[in-house]
Amino acid sequence: MFRKVLIANRGEIAVRVIRACKELGIKTVAVYSEADKESLHVYMADEAICIGPPPASQSYLNIPNIISAALITNADAIHPGYGFLAESSRFAEICQDHDIVFIGPKKEVIENLGDKARAKKIMKEAGVPLLPGSDGLVEDEKQAVKIAKEIGFPVLIKATAGGGGKGMRISYSPEELVKNIRLAKLEAEKNFGNPGIYIEKFIEEPRHVEIQIMGDSYGNIVSLGERDCTIQRRYQKLIEESPSPVVDKRLRDAMSRAAIRGAYKVGYVGPGTFEFLLDKDGRFYFMEVNTRIQVEHTVTEMVTGIDLVKWQILIAAGERLDFKEVTLRGHAIECRINAEDPDNNFAPSAGKLEKYIPPGGPFVRIDTHLYEGYEIVPFYDSLLAKVITWGKDRNEAIIRMKRALEEFVLRGVKTTIPLHLKILNNTSFIKGEYSTNFLSRRVLVED
Repeated sequence: MFRKVLIANRGEIAVRVIRACKELGIKTVAVYSEADKESLHVYMADEAICIGPPPASQSYLNIPNIISAALITNADAIHPGYGFLAESSRFAEICQDHDIVFIGPKKEVIENLGDKARAKKIMKEAGVPLLPGSDGLVEDEKQAVKIAKEIGFPVLIKATAGGGGKGMRISYSPEELVKNIRLAKLEAEKNFGNPGIYIEKFIEEPRHVEIQIMGDSYGNIVSLGERDCTIQRRYQKLIEESPSPVVDKRLRDAMSRAAIRGAYKVGYVGPGTFEFLLDKDGRFYFMEVNTRIQVEHTVTEMVTGIDLVKWQILIAAGERLDFKEVTLRGHAIECRINAEDPDNNFAPSAGKLEKYIPPGGPFVRIDTHLYEGYEIVPFYDSLLAKVITWGKDRNEAIIRMKRALEEFVLRGVKTTIPLHLKILNNTSFIKGEYSTNFLSRRVLVED
């Protein structure tokens, strides 16, 4: 087992990893930017080192400073959390060069799955269902129009690197496609340093359903069921739940088998998420693999009783999985509470947290880095907290979530809690009848 783990991240995920390490008897090192010197993860860790000024490029993405912090504190492993360097094959390789264990997949796996065009090719070889689209990257506009006409409009342009909706454009005609390709390439180059794009058939009103897998170094790979991440705004997830309201055992088994085949194909080790689009007829199509712990891993933990972060650390330390199949019990929902103003086009909100009263009661979980008096800074992701509730069924989980959000007091900044309550009270959401355009076509339009 590791003696000391450095957490190369911030916010609630850094707090989450520190808690897992403490339960495993592992010392922890927090790194922080100058803007985060009062953050909760800094107080909770056994040691803390400042790694640079507020901009992420000079701190949380500053590989030399992070490696130096690990060497100075004699950390024998680094947990990257999610975001920042979590899916950087270069960072994983540099850790290995310094005899520091990167708590995540091998760099080759990250490279293969991080490039979406390459990942699609690998999944096709593994027999995982794919959306019709370009065979690799699209090099020019004429080729793009030819492919689009063959598979039929509308089509979706996607950046081969990165995620979070950047470099994604829907096109309904050849003229719109040409214009959007130029915009998508510029956006991809700006955000990921890679202008590469590919094209796939756009499925209208799909569900976004993902399979959580866990693999060890001994060839064991297990599915931990699905999460429904359909409620989104501009490709950013807002609410996640497990199990999905529209996935039955037959479909769950089929999606799990596909994810496991794909994971075996690349020799996957650790927790990973296979993301699929689900159409109205129950057909599913591969989108991508996230080679890290997910923000929404919490709902899987709630319905399986398995600590995914602990197992991520244990597997990286060479432990063998001690479970071969998983039973889903009850229903769990997660609401991401962001520092944004839904009534002002989701403008970011920063400032001092004047009042902080988290919800409580049976089967309510809060993952956060907040405390009363904490200064919410404008430099990073707007996620403030994740509220997770469990119920014996979906209806009870929804009722419990509404009660928890109504209890949650966050004064000093604007948050998305009012929006979440609107969604939870929406008849279509309660019935489980929604698609990825739910927010724009239902809640916001009705409001």
